[in-house]
Amino acid sequence: MNLVSLIMKFLTPDMIGRIATSLGLDRNGASSAIEAGVPGLLAALAGVANKPGGPQRLADAAKQEVGTLDKFASSSGAASPSVLAERGSRILGSLLGDRDQAALATAVGKYSGVGTAAGSSLLAGLGPLVMGAIAQQQGSRAIDGNSIASLLAGQKDNIAAALPSGFGKLLGGTGLFDTINDVTRRTAAAGAETTRAAAASVTRTIDDTRRSAAAAASTGTNWLTWAIPALAIAALLVWLVGRPAEQAVQQGTTALQSLTVGGMDVGKQVTDSIGNLRTTLAGITDEASARAAMPRLQAVTAQIDKVNAMMGQMSDGQRKLLAGLVNPVTSTLNQLFDKVLAIPGVAEIIKPTIDTLKARLATLTA
Repeated sequence: MNLVSLIMKFLTPDMIGRIATSLGLDRNGASSAIEAGVPGLLAALAGVANKPGGPQRLADAAKQEVGTLDKFASSSGAASPSVLAERGSRILGSLLGDRDQAALATAVGKYSGVGTAAGSSLLAGLGPLVMGAIAQQQGSRAIDGNSIASLLAGQKDNIAAALPSGFGKLLGGTGLFDTINDVTRRTAAAGAETTRAAAASVTRTIDDTRRSAAAAASTGTNWLTWAIPALAIAALLVWLVGRPAEQAVQQGTTALQSLTVGGMDVGKQVTDSIGNLRTTLAGITDEASARAAMPRLQAVTAQIDKVNAMMGQMSDGQRKLLAGLVNPVTSTLNQLFDKVLAIPGVAEIIKPTIDTLKARLATLTA
């Protein structure tokens, strides 16, 4: 079970349209805000679960939202966006506190471009839906704080994967995402362990080469003809494995900086769009989730169109850098496209949009 995908399934295009209208937003802006708001809110709640008294506060809030998802599924029983926002504001205030609630709302507003006020209203509107999903996962048993804490702990990987690229940076220093950031730190630690293992393997290779060379010398064999090339290869491997990570990061940063065109950070726009696209495609499991994903797919298309519009202002070097960002992920995206289109009933809903996306992405790699 993916809690993020479960919640997104209930945010149908009709509901997103109603939310956008009530807040005076365009549909794309509301969709982007929701895309950041749902995993952002879950990440913040995972932090609440780790605080003294946090699990009980979560249980109290969840009890108020039992049956909320069922009401969402029936449009006739769903509350208006303004009523949800008023109720959600009280819930989030009790769970996050005014400071953290304001920080998260500001980040959602900045990421989506809708502004702080609209970000705050939209985030409050998502509060009852998120808590209703958590209540639903408790099933027939009594809602319990420890069970909710365990649920959120088990969803850390899904939440971290759904957070849009760069969104966490907007909350730097607040501590809101500290619990989810543990996932990132574990991934980095695993990468470091892999590097250490590779370095140890190279060291063993060099030692074996030296021992073989010494044995050959003792028997009078002309060992130089093969030992020198072997040692040279081993030295090259040492350089590749031991190359500082900071250097690679710096090179990547320099490349992205050189992709700023007309004041637009094209590199960030593309990487964010691809990240959002992968998250959206991963959440499509049936016809309902495909319809719910349409606004997000359209938002990604609009973002890529902005990049395509800047192509004429790019130098040959910048276009090559841009192609270098997109080419490595093209195969993965095509596999995701094929996977969702193979789901019964989904192709009729999203195939035209996916075909458009493929064409736009192909332009970036030309």
